[in-house]
Amino acid sequence: MRYALCALRCEGGNMRHPEREIRNRETVTALLEKSQVGRMATVNRSGFPVIKPLNFLYWDGRIYVHSSMKGEKIEDIRRGSPVCFEVDEPIAYVSARGSACSGNYYYRSIIIKGKAALVNQRDRKLTILDKLMEKYQPEGGYEGIPGEVLRRTAVIEITIQEITAKERLG
Repeated sequence: MRYALCALRCEGGNMRHPEREIRNRETVTALLEKSQVGRMATVNRSGFPVIKPLNFLYWDGRIYVHSSMKGEKIEDIRRGSPVCFEVDEPIAYVSARGSACSGNYYYRSIIIKGKAALVNQRDRKLTILDKLMEKYQPEGGYEGIPGEVLRRTAVIEITIQEITAKERLG
């Protein structure tokens, strides 16, 4: 399944097991909104893919993550590296009966390919960081983000160019 700027549009023929494709946009959105950890890959200076687990926010049709202003992923993004972002929901392992090949795993997963950029507008950064806090600490009880911390914090916006969503549920 591919999404053009998050508009559901199946182009078919690209998935090895098309029967596992998640076609329901609400299911895809729910998985992106509730997943606690995503993994973002960039391509480093040496040409190697580098993947990192991250807290993230799916909002307004885009993926957002926060980071230090320094480090390999920030350097990769500034160089224009493409990004790949993944979330998954492991559901259950089904034990093998007889042949080891009969073992199975039930899951849902989403892989996003896109472009990443740093959010530079102060108000937008604050909005996104507030929404991240609401996601991870919905009960509240925290104070605002001090200006000095905001200046040292990068907010990365991933614009979705392609999405593949699949599941194996039985």
